[in-house]
Amino acid sequence: MVSYKALVKNVIKKADILLEVIDARFPEETRNSEVEREIIRLNKPFIIVINKSDLISREKLEKTKSRLSKIAPVIFVSSKDRSGTTMLRHQILASVSIKGRNILVGTLGYPNVGKSSVINSVTGRRRASTSPISGHTKGIQHVDAGSGIMFIDTPGVIPFDEKDEYLQGLLGIKDATHLKDQIGVAMKIIEKVLDENKAAFESFYNVKIEDENSYDVLELIGKQCNFLQKKGEVDETRTATKIINDWQNGLLLI
Repeated sequence: MVSYKALVKNVIKKADILLEVIDARFPEETRNSEVEREIIRLNKPFIIVINKSDLISREKLEKTKSRLSKIAPVIFVSSKDRSGTTMLRHQILASVSIKGRNILVGTLGYPNVGKSSVINSVTGRRRASTSPISGHTKGIQHVDAGSGIMFIDTPGVIPFDEKDEYLQGLLGIKDATHLKDQIGVAMKIIEKVLDENKAAFESFYNVKIEDENSYDVLELIGKQCNFLQKKGEVDETRTATKIINDWQNGLLLI
């Protein structure tokens, strides 16, 4: 973990401006206050890039922007359809002026928030290597975005004391096959999505939810999907795996 911490500090020192890329569905969970403090300590400008903005409503995006814009400029981006990337490019150029060389832009964020995808969206080409596998970006890469902008692409900022399986499942840091408590993680996801968008959840799984707790909902989904064992009991692990996969693949909207 120390190597990641040193890497992050090195990128902050080298960059003229930093992008903190966070996930629109859970902005507070994907912010890193330690990184923000280090950026501010070194008096470097930074932009908060809210990626995957196509996965939540405009109303929720605006509430997040209102809260976070007190810290730094906020730009909504969807790497899926490249929306917001022109605005991000303009914000970078407006935030810092460098003569005689490219502006070095450091990109920081947790694994799987889409840092490399944001870079590719801004450049308009697949220049930064991407993968659905967490931790795919292994070392510092320089990516020329044109117009005097050079990105420093980095591995994700790994929380130095992260032991929460729910957060790892939520962020896609670990897929279902690498989670020890798949059922527990799935139940947490159920609780989160029901709290944010119950109607969409019911529609997606074709279930009707009244006062059932998260475990009961998992059972309902298992029955609806016909994930049954020999005695007619719900295969809870198979059901939990589907829910986790649906969430990590962006199919459960909040």
